[in-house]
Amino acid sequence: MLRSTLSVLALGAAALPAIASAEPVKVGVLLTLSGPPAVLGEHARDGALLALKDLGGTLGGQEAEFLVTDAEGKPDIAAQKARRLVESDGADFVIGPIFSNIMAAIAGPVTEGGAFLLSPNAGPSVFAGEGCNPDIFVVSYQNDQPDQVMGSHANSAGYGNVVLIAPNYQAGMDHLGGFKRTYEGSVTTELLTQLGQLDYSAELAQIAAFQPDAVYAFLPGGMGVNFVKQYEQAGLSGIPMLSSFTTDETTLPAMQEAALGKFSSGSWAPDLDMPGNAEFVEAFVSEYGRVPASYAAYAYDAVMLLDAAIAEAGTEDRDALREALKTADFPSLRGKFAFGANQFPVQDFYLTEVVQREDGAFATSAKELVVADYVDAYAGACTAN
Repeated sequence: MLRSTLSVLALGAAALPAIASAEPVKVGVLLTLSGPPAVLGEHARDGALLALKDLGGTLGGQEAEFLVTDAEGKPDIAAQKARRLVESDGADFVIGPIFSNIMAAIAGPVTEGGAFLLSPNAGPSVFAGEGCNPDIFVVSYQNDQPDQVMGSHANSAGYGNVVLIAPNYQAGMDHLGGFKRTYEGSVTTELLTQLGQLDYSAELAQIAAFQPDAVYAFLPGGMGVNFVKQYEQAGLSGIPMLSSFTTDETTLPAMQEAALGKFSSGSWAPDLDMPGNAEFVEAFVSEYGRVPASYAAYAYDAVMLLDAAIAEAGTEDRDALREALKTADFPSLRGKFAFGANQFPVQDFYLTEVVQREDGAFATSAKELVVADYVDAYAGACTAN
C-alpha cells in the first residue's frame, strides 16, 4: 500500500465478505451519522457500501475494507477521528464529509497525514479556488452551483424580490452566494439561522411581513423538514419556495404531499436517464427500503472513481494514483464526468421537481437541462493542482 499493510473490519456497518488479497485497501468513510442531520450521512454511507457490494468487495481488483465513522457533526471531533483513521488505522483514502465546516476541519489531518480525501457532498469555495489541494477530490459539486441554477430559474419565473434563508456556516454562505451570483432581482433580506435549528417561527414571521415574490432556502436534512412543515402551518404556501437540498430524498418521506411541485436543482436525480442509474436506484431501494438521495449517488460515484483509479495505477505509487484519480474513466451515475483544474466536477445541471413515483414514494425528477459542462466560478484561481 501507499504507507502500510491494511487489515480492518468496517465500524458501524456490516463487514463485507473478504476476497483473497495480500494487501487490502482501507477506506475511511467519515460522515455525520448522528443528530438531526444523520439521514444525509446515512444515505452517503449506504451509497458507498452499495458500490463496494456491486464491486464484489474489491477496489481495482484488490480486497477492500471500509471503516465507517461518525463525524458527529462536530469539527473538532471529526478532526480527531480523521487523524485516527489516517495515522492509526492506516486509511489511504477518506470518503467524506457531508458538511463544509467538517471538511475544513478534516482536510489537514487527512491530506497532511498522507491520504486522499474524496468528498461525496461538501464542496466549499475555500477549496475550489486559491485554497485548492492536489489531494482533495470533490465528487459532488461546488457549493454555489445548484444555487446559481436556481437564481437563473427565479429570473425566468419573474420573481422580482426574494427572501433568502440558510444556516450560518460556510456551506450556507456559499449556497446563498451562488443564488445571488445569477439572480437579477432584489434580495429583500437574508435570514441566517443556527446550524441544526428546528424552530423557524421568528424567521417565518419575518417572511410573512415582507411578503416576497418567492423564498429561496438552503436547509438540508431535519432543518428542511421542519421549515417546510412550519412554512405550511404559517399559511405561507402562497409564496413560492425554491430550494437546494431542502426538498430531496432525505426529507421527502417526512414532507410528502407538502413538497409536491416544489423546484430545486442538481446534477443528479433518481430518474435521470443515464446508463446504470435506474439499476442503481432499484438496487438501493431493494437494499435499504428508500429512494436514494444525491448524497448516496455521489458516494457511489466516489467509490467507482476509486475503483477505476486503483485499477489503472495500483496503490504503490502515490503520484501515479493522484494522476489516475484526476482522469479516471468510471461509470458515473450522471453520465459524463470530468474533473476541472481544481478537482471539482465539470458536469450538467438540471431543474428538478418533487413528484410522487408509481410506487407511492416521493422523489425529485429531472425536468430540464439548465446548463451543460458547468465549471464553477472559482476554478480559475486554482494553481496548486
